[in-house]
Amino acid sequence: MQWLEAGFHGEMDYMQRHGLKRARPAELVPGTVSVLTARMNYLPAATAQDWQQREWQRLGQAQQGVVSLYARGRDYHKVLRARLQQLAEAIAARVGPLGHRVFTDSAPVLEAELAARSGQGWRGKHTLLLERSAGSLFFLGEIYLDLALPRSAPTTAHCGQCSACLAVCPTQAIVAPHRLDARRCISYLTIEHAGPIAVPLRRLIGNRIYGCDDCQLVCPWNKYAQRSSLADFDVREGMQDQPLATLLDWTEAQFLARTEGSPIRRIGHERWLRNLAVAAGNALHAPLAPSAAALLRAALQRRLAHDSALVREHVQWALDSEAGQEAV
Repeated sequence: MQWLEAGFHGEMDYMQRHGLKRARPAELVPGTVSVLTARMNYLPAATAQDWQQREWQRLGQAQQGVVSLYARGRDYHKVLRARLQQLAEAIAARVGPLGHRVFTDSAPVLEAELAARSGQGWRGKHTLLLERSAGSLFFLGEIYLDLALPRSAPTTAHCGQCSACLAVCPTQAIVAPHRLDARRCISYLTIEHAGPIAVPLRRLIGNRIYGCDDCQLVCPWNKYAQRSSLADFDVREGMQDQPLATLLDWTEAQFLARTEGSPIRRIGHERWLRNLAVAAGNALHAPLAPSAAALLRAALQRRLAHDSALVREHVQWALDSEAGQEAV
C-alpha cells in the first residue's frame, strides 16, 4: 500500500484496482485455504557458461537490439499456466474433488511475496526473488487451493552488504533496498508504459528494446542460474543479435508473425517501433561505423511518415539526436 501511495506503479492502474485482494487470497478466490507456489527456470538450455559476460557485450553493441532473456522464447504465461493446470489435475487425481485456480502473472496475486513466504527464496534488494541454487532467472506461478496443506518455512536472506543491483540500474529505478520506482524502470518503460518515453530517460535505455536484465546480470547469485529443460524457452529466430535497422523494417504483419506465441506481441507494433527508435537514436549518438549508421538512418527515415504520432515523435528524436538537436 505504501508503494502504491508513492505512485511507484506508474500507469499500471490494475495494481491499485483490486485493493487488498492481492494480499488476501481467499478474497480473490473464495474458499482458498492454501497457496502452492512453483518456479520454472527460463535460461535457454544452450546458454554458455559465461552468459553474463556475453549479455554485457550485447549491451555494448549499440546497433543491435537487446531483448530481455525471459522474452526470447515462448510466452511463459502459456507454458507455466498449462503445467500448473496439469499439476492441479494430478493432485485432484490423488485427493479427489479439488477447488483450485492457477495463476502466473495473470491476476492480482502477490507472487514474489507468496513465493518468499513459502520458502522458494528470499526477496533481493532489486525486489526479485533469489534462491541460492538458482539465482533469479525463473518464473513464478501459483495454485490457489481449497485444500489445507502444511505450511513450508521461509528461507533466510543472503544479500548481505551487496548493493550491486542498486548501483548498476541504468535509470536508478531501485531507489532503496527492496524499493523499486517502476516509472523509471526500463522494463516498465519498454513494456507497460504506453505513451512517450520521457526524454531524460531515453539515453539511459541504450539498446534495450524489450525489458532489462542489468540487476540480474550483476547479481552474484546468478552464477548459479539453472538452464531450462524446456525447448519453449530456447531463443527464437530474430530475438537475439538482430540489427536495429532490420527490426525497424518489420511490417506490422511481420511483427505479428514473428512474435506469435511470444510475450513481446502484447506491446504491439507501435510500441515496438517506439522502443526501436529510442535504441536507434542512442546508437546514432554512439560511435558507429559509417555503413551501420547509414543503414540505421535510412530505416528511421522510412518510419518518419508512420501513422502513429508516438512513433513519428520518437523517430524524429532519434534522427535529431545524431546531430545533437534532441528536444529537452
